[in-house]
Amino acid sequence: MRVQDVMSTRLVTISPEHSVWHAAQIMLTEHVSGLPVLDDAQALIGMVTEGDLLRRSELGTPLGDGGVQERARAYVKSRSWKVGALMSAPVLSIDEDAPLSQVAMLLGLNRIKRLPVLRDARLVGIVSRADLLKVISAGGPDAEIRGDAAVSRALRAAPTAGTPCRRGSGARRRDHALAGGNRRRADGGRQCRGIGV
Repeated sequence: MRVQDVMSTRLVTISPEHSVWHAAQIMLTEHVSGLPVLDDAQALIGMVTEGDLLRRSELGTPLGDGGVQERARAYVKSRSWKVGALMSAPVLSIDEDAPLSQVAMLLGLNRIKRLPVLRDARLVGIVSRADLLKVISAGGPDAEIRGDAAVSRALRAAPTAGTPCRRGSGARRRDHALAGGNRRRADGGRQCRGIGV
């Protein structure tokens, strides 16, 4: 499967000359968490995201512990009123013909939530973590396994000591608890003691 098969082609973009307030309003109105920033020639030059907006001075977010240049850059971004000063640039992007495995790798390694999709250096879509989840959920449940294969799989997947687990009926849970087979965790859940649960 390729990027073009799952990407969103509904593009909501912004200019670097727009205000930060306008970017926040567009994100709220359009229900998006990031906006590609395009110059006058419609070339992708940056990205502004909710994460960028969370580092604003209005929220009292600290500048960080970096060096002098990093703190100066953070200061400007936290107080700027233009998208061009707040946006992240350069932008990591992906070609529409790239495989989804490459998308997953780039999102994970770079700890980002979306990638602009390009065709001949022009923005044609956005691919996000949610798009990848849709692919996973479309696969449906695993096929039923029976016999020795089922037993083998169950033993491999059986919880070990300290592993959170679920139990069946209330009576079974009560009997298991009376036998000392589980104990309460700090968060109120139960922990399995061994494989026989």
